[in-house]
Amino acid sequence: MTGQLIRVVIADDEPLIRAGIRMILTSDRSIEVVAEAANGREAVDQVRAHAADVVLLDIQMPVMDGLTALVELRTAAPAVRVIVLTTFGERENVLRALEHGGAGFLLKDTAPAELIQAVRAAAAGDAYLSPGATRHVVDQLAMGRAAKRGEGARRRVAELSGREREVLALLGEGLSNADAGRRLHMSEATVKTYVSRILAKLGCENRVQAALLSRDAGL
Repeated sequence: MTGQLIRVVIADDEPLIRAGIRMILTSDRSIEVVAEAANGREAVDQVRAHAADVVLLDIQMPVMDGLTALVELRTAAPAVRVIVLTTFGERENVLRALEHGGAGFLLKDTAPAELIQAVRAAAAGDAYLSPGATRHVVDQLAMGRAAKRGEGARRRVAELSGREREVLALLGEGLSNADAGRRLHMSEATVKTYVSRILAKLGCENRVQAALLSRDAGL
């Protein structure tokens, strides 16, 4: 996305929330809000019409909910990066969103700077896990999945090298490539290479899925 505006679609059925998100995003000169949508059907149509890079997608919407729209977008616009907007009361929906390839999720009361950071990260090809509130949600999701999926996750993780497991563990903490590099005394570019290798070995579509797998495996 270097040198180009990040084209964003905002999908939420509440006009005030859309207006607030638009105001925050357009304060950053690297981001352009190209369209808004009041339901999942409009979101899919607007993403396709405007060749959006990122869509902020509410879960609870009329006509077509956000989860259904996410599944449709994987076929209709596979290049778009989907960030799901959620609340603490929607943990199971968040889990389903991540498993369907969402690039991350944000709580609706997230700080403006974090919203901008998430959009930039998604546009750059990284899935976004908030180091604070989002990690709390992921912890809860992982706890609910542990008994059922822990053994399988540990088998998959066992195929990784020791250094790859270290990087995966930091993904599970929600660290960016830069932060993981500082923790492991590696360059950001080296961490990015490790992340790509980890995703390929684990068969994960993005960093969020790898982070959940990390938690399932108990890293």
